[in-house]
Amino acid sequence: MPPVCSRRSFIGGVAATLVSLDARAEAPGQRVLEARTGLLRLLPEPAAPTEIWGFGGWSPGPLLRLRQGQELAVELVNKVEKPLSLHWHGMRGDNAMDGVAPLVQAAVATGGALEYRRKATDAGLFCYRPSVFGATPELMARGLKGLLVVDEPEPLAADVDLVMALDDWRLDKDGRIEGDFDAHAAAAGAGRIGPIVAVDGKPAPSVREFAPGARVRLRLANLANARIMFIAFDTAQPFVVAVDSQPCDAFEPVRRTIPVAPGARFEVMFDLPRTEGARAALILRSLAEPDRELVTFVAKGPAAPARPPIVAAPLNPLLPAEIRLEASKKLDLVLEPPKAPGARWSINGAPSKAYEGAALLKVKRGTPITFGFVNRAESAVVMHVHGHAVRLLHDLDDGWEPYWRNGVVVPPGKTKRIAFVADSPGKWAVHDDILEHEAAGLAAWFEVE
Repeated sequence: MPPVCSRRSFIGGVAATLVSLDARAEAPGQRVLEARTGLLRLLPEPAAPTEIWGFGGWSPGPLLRLRQGQELAVELVNKVEKPLSLHWHGMRGDNAMDGVAPLVQAAVATGGALEYRRKATDAGLFCYRPSVFGATPELMARGLKGLLVVDEPEPLAADVDLVMALDDWRLDKDGRIEGDFDAHAAAAGAGRIGPIVAVDGKPAPSVREFAPGARVRLRLANLANARIMFIAFDTAQPFVVAVDSQPCDAFEPVRRTIPVAPGARFEVMFDLPRTEGARAALILRSLAEPDRELVTFVAKGPAAPARPPIVAAPLNPLLPAEIRLEASKKLDLVLEPPKAPGARWSINGAPSKAYEGAALLKVKRGTPITFGFVNRAESAVVMHVHGHAVRLLHDLDDGWEPYWRNGVVVPPGKTKRIAFVADSPGKWAVHDDILEHEAAGLAAWFEVE
């Protein structure tokens, strides 16, 4: 267990649990996120621990936790050798605190500090991480990332509330983080994918023991740079109750599998087997490599009481019940990968100027927007809209999927469309959550006045 960093207390009752996300006890709060070097055991002994950059020297950093409606007040202190920011991935609104450099702020230089204050309007699971154009892949690949939970006023009935961070790491033969952060193959292809898959900062598989029949609320996030993770539930019957921080009507995922793209968050509830010693597991499925076990859940000890059928939290009343697609401002973005090292992705036939270019759109607050993402690459892209929750539109009709998202996976050669109401003023990023793509120009922005 890493030591408690208690330099200051969080304002507004924010609590922080330490890096061991499987340890559910909360420690006294801290309002400082200090980015610095640390050591993480990613290879078995006798290999040396790997030097990383992390918040508090750990990856993932402290699990931040507060109640819906409270103020989040965090000071970023930069003690690494690259400029930083803090982006609160998935949080809606408050453009000045979105942390995208250089779009809405200047990056914090080495030795500098910056305080972030924003209200936790929505309940849910969120990520925090740097967002510095051109540098984010290295900052994330070295370990600068963490999770934030905003608890709803009435928590869902569960025996276990488990927050879990998935990640992957790419090391050289000496156990050091590989430094090919701007490799053309990653920028134009599938991104930087590491062979070491970790659960809460430790190489998979992980084992968790809970009471037979225990109801588990699993809050799951993908913090990897580029790996799209297909997570299958073996033995347990999962019900998705929230996607990308927004509650949805509980549903069973197809083939008990959820597609968790970089930056995506899923909340899933399931009951463990009621037989002592029985097991359930999370399996990482892949077409490119053998399946691997991520987590084994073992039923152990006195049985938990039986519970009624799983029911999700109420839908977010702050989001619109409908989007007037016929009145929306529509824009298709044709996305083409760079053809040579150092080149940028093209958007609608021109090399991208990313956040230094002109706005894609400028709209009045309350305007519906429809973006179409036309993927001309041979690999998937994961398009993400900052500051808003979006609907994924159906391919063949005028409907949309029955849950809100922050981003959408667009397969190679395919087109996907999203719609949302631009309800938050400011300059908002639209980019690929495969971070090597973003750094190579697959990024743009729109403005809400």
